[in-house]
Amino acid sequence: MGKRSEFVAYIQEMLGLDWPSTARAMFGGYGLYREGLMCGLVADDTLYLKTDDANRAEFEAAGSEPFVFTAKDGKQTAMSYWLLPESALEDRDELIQWMDIGFAAALRADAAKPPAKRKHRPLG
Repeated sequence: MGKRSEFVAYIQEMLGLDWPSTARAMFGGYGLYREGLMCGLVADDTLYLKTDDANRAEFEAAGSEPFVFTAKDGKQTAMSYWLLPESALEDRDELIQWMDIGFAAALRADAAKPPAKRKHRPLG
């Protein structure tokens, strides 16, 4: 694997031990994971967080936009990851709040899968 992204290291340092995460290189960027669930996507030193119908309005209200990539055939596709508001990059508490919002969407997506395909195992 290549050199670790300074941006990813900065995000993980800001989150600290209170919000444990792992980062995995993927498709020229990184996935941010908590408890085995991908809740963040880093592309070009920009953080996008998992969204769904339950939290998309919060991202829209913050002026966020979805992550869009262009496929080899030229078709553009918007993913269910939206841009982290810029102010959260300088405010640890705000960053953690947004990460929690993204993680909650990842949990909901995982819970919607058949039990055999779930990655997160709720306690109890």
